[in-house]
Order: sequence, then structure tokens, then C-alpha cells
Amino acid sequence: MSRSVQGETMAFGIGIIGCGGIAGVHAQAATRAGLPIVAVWDIKPDRAQRLAQTHGARVCASIDELVAIHEVKGVAICVPNDCHHPCAIKALTAGKHVLLEKPMAMDLPQCDEIAAAAARSGTTLQIGFVCRGSPAARCVKSFIDAGRFGSIHHIKCALYRRRGIPGLGGWFTTKARSGGGPLIDLGVHMLDLSLWLAGSPRPVRASGATMSGLGAAMRDYTYTSMWAGPPKFDGVCDVEDCATALVRCEGGLTIEMNVSWAANLPEGHLKDGLCVIGSKAGAAFQVFGKEVTIATEEEGHLVDLKPHFVADDPERQMWDEQYRQFIDAVEGRAQPHADAPAGRRVQALVEAIYRSADESREVEVAGSRP
Repeated sequence: MSRSVQGETMAFGIGIIGCGGIAGVHAQAATRAGLPIVAVWDIKPDRAQRLAQTHGARVCASIDELVAIHEVKGVAICVPNDCHHPCAIKALTAGKHVLLEKPMAMDLPQCDEIAAAAARSGTTLQIGFVCRGSPAARCVKSFIDAGRFGSIHHIKCALYRRRGIPGLGGWFTTKARSGGGPLIDLGVHMLDLSLWLAGSPRPVRASGATMSGLGAAMRDYTYTSMWAGPPKFDGVCDVEDCATALVRCEGGLTIEMNVSWAANLPEGHLKDGLCVIGSKAGAAFQVFGKEVTIATEEEGHLVDLKPHFVADDPERQMWDEQYRQFIDAVEGRAQPHADAPAGRRVQALVEAIYRSADESREVEVAGSRP
């Protein structure tokens, strides 16, 4: 673990398991936080080598080799979703502090096994719900926690991409590897953020629908750019393009969620937005945006407030905040911001939405009963 000298943090080493696109973002954020990238591993050695060269890290031949390195105190797990569980278990069992990319796992039993491994090791487990670090979201959260919104009744959240299916034909679009499409990729962020803003109420029931077709067309799918590309036309696309859901929570909160990898909408309507409606006030903002509008009343008048907050580079700030929280948790100054119960809660909700879509009915969320 890192040490503090006269209040200053002594950097601890980071190992990165999985060196795809998101690993580079992790490496940059960790470096900005003062954490050296000590070692990396990827199933494709050339990909690991590229990341290692950028950050002066050691390339490991196996995960076992990486987690055996004494200087590696924290591990960022950036592998495909179906590998989250075994990689997290291995790192936690080796006594490493883990920042695990979302979703936590492929199902609830895997979530429970990861949480148990963290409890046995006594190390930090933080789930990569990075949107909690959005400057706009944190601004709204501060007003909510101060009681300015009263009780939260409803949250509407959406994250759309026009033609943004990642890695068409690869693991992102193969259900056996990813667990699903934009619901488990983008929806987990929106659901976690909504629950966090509202004080983490327990989801009780969910009704959902999913749509597919654009990605499944494969060669007929038109796009301008592709995260995790290029496409593999001989691959698989058996996940949804879009998902929508209505979630009922304990205490009466409802959450309306819409997410899409491939929505036929003009760019100006592709908003990563949230609307929070409370008994005293409400707010509208974009996760990656630089302003918040709060609708409330003062002295008998309806007013719109625009609070000032620092949002020079919201996406960078989100990642910096995530690593600041991780460091605080590792050094014992705070509990993990997005912990194992938060990861499990979102996993249960995602599973309920998929089940509702399959069965065309509202369903109970696992673990919703006290």
C-alpha cells in the first residue's frame, strides 16, 4: 500500500490486465494521479507491448506473473466482460487492490464470488462507474444531499449514439462474451448514476424492452467511426441495438432509461442527459456537459439556477475523480466510492430488464426484498 508522509501520498504501482482501448484511458488517468504503471498483460502481446512502451511498464507473460510483482499494489482490470470474474478473483486473491471495469461480472453469482474474494483479502474493490465523477453530476448530487431537491420522485436518463456499435462482430456484440449490448455497456452507467444521485434506493421492479436489427445486418451497417473496431464481418452480432426500461424503487422513485448504440437520430438529439425531479426542485444536465440547470422556486417565484462549477474537461475530470477515489480507498481515507454492493445492485437490475424484455412483462428485481 502507498504511504503518507506529512500528508502527501506516496504513489503505489499499478498493473493493467487487458490492454485494449479503455486500458489506455486508465493508464493516462493513473499517471495523472501520480501512480506509475508498473506492469501490463494482454492476451495479444503486441498490444501489451504498445501500452508498455508508452508508460515505461513491464510486459508480463501471464496474469499470474503480473499479480506476483511486489511493486504492483493496485490492478485495473480492463478485459472483456466474460473475463472480469476470473481476473478479479486472481488479483484479489493475490492481495491486490482492484479497480474493476463495469459491469462487475456476467451474473449475480459471479458478483458474489468477487465480493467474497475482496472480503477475504481485505483489499479495495472499486467498480468502474466513472460517470459518478462527472462535474455536472457531482454538482447536482451536492444540492440533493443538502436537501435542496426534497424527495426525489423521478429520474429520466438517456445515452444515445447514432451509429456507435463498438467492435461489430467482436466480443462487444457477442452475447456469450459481453452479456448484452448497450444496456450492459451504457445502461449500467446511467442506472448506477441515477441510483447514486437518489441516495441508492433498492430497485424493486423493472419493465424493459430491447430492439435489434441494425448491427445484425453486419455488412449493411453504415457508420463513420467504430470504437474497438474495425468490424469483423465473419463474427457475431446477437445483442440489442437499443434498450428502454422503467424501474420502480423502494420509496416510490421511478427511473426511466433509454440507451442505444445505433439510434437513427440527428447529432443534436444524441444527448447523454439526465433529468432529476424532486418535490422541491429538479435539474437537467448532460454527463459530459459543462452546465447544470436547476428548476426551483424562491420567494414565490419560479426560477432557473445555473450553478458555477469547474468543468474544463468533464471527461478527463471524471477519470481523475475515479482514480482519486481509488487512491483514497486504498489508503484507508474512505470507502470505495462505487463498491461491490453498487456493482451487484446494477447487475441485478440489468438482469431484470433483460428478463422483462424477454417475457414482455414487469418483473421483480433479484434481491429487492429486505
